[in-house]
Amino acid sequence: MTDFVTAHEAAIRMSFFVGIFLAVALVELIVPRRALTTSKKSRWFGNIGIVFIDTFMLRLLAPAGAVGVSVWIGHEGWGLLNTVEWPFWLELVITVIVLDFVVYMQHLMFHAVPILWRLHMMHHADLDIDLTTGTRFHPLEIIISLGIKAGAIIVLGAPPVGVIIFEIVLNGTAMFNHGNFFIPLGVDRFLRLLVVTPDMHRVHHSVFPFETNSNFGFNLPWWDRICGTYRAQPRNGHEQMTIGLNQFREASRLTLPWLLILPFTGKGGTYAIGRRGMKSDG
Repeated sequence: MTDFVTAHEAAIRMSFFVGIFLAVALVELIVPRRALTTSKKSRWFGNIGIVFIDTFMLRLLAPAGAVGVSVWIGHEGWGLLNTVEWPFWLELVITVIVLDFVVYMQHLMFHAVPILWRLHMMHHADLDIDLTTGTRFHPLEIIISLGIKAGAIIVLGAPPVGVIIFEIVLNGTAMFNHGNFFIPLGVDRFLRLLVVTPDMHRVHHSVFPFETNSNFGFNLPWWDRICGTYRAQPRNGHEQMTIGLNQFREASRLTLPWLLILPFTGKGGTYAIGRRGMKSDG
């Protein structure tokens, strides 16, 4: 099974990506949470265009990706999980949980280090939030992220199937929790005990720095509560809150070419943690 999954990794991941994308897009049409403020066609062209550029860059620079690292360290017998005989199902669970915490810490780091925040600004500069926002990351951020995940995989000794499951879950939950669709509040209160919900993550895309610097989780919601970065609701409510960054408010400048050069233009603002980014005065 492991050999089959590893050999068909790209097809498996693409199938899940397309299926989840279409499902979330359909729900957004049926029960939207917020009215969009900018052209959906223009935003989707830029956001989805970034996905193709990111994919091309990863395949060019690291064809085997994170799964290739996992296969390699498995052959070498490196990593904590390769030092003891573990039940396979437990290895998978540990891999998903540990890598999810690594991504949480990575996300926090991209908000804390000003030069990394500049790369991450592209994700936050979206003036609306929907499932395509969850795929919108600067190519340089994607490359750095791969390096961090590769290091975690080597130390952990994560098995290839576990890494593939983690990548599928991460991509799927990123589209889900950026989704612009309504979940009944009672259901949301229960769901956010198990997974990061759209209402929980939307707070993170608020224009107020003290809300931007909260709710860093992508998949598991526990890390924000444990580490003290959890914020239940936005100050102005989900329908009235302003999405994006104060320094990037012109929709005409958020096209695909501008998205690529955005980190190198304009100001970083007061969003980076330590630069007023955790204060509650917005």
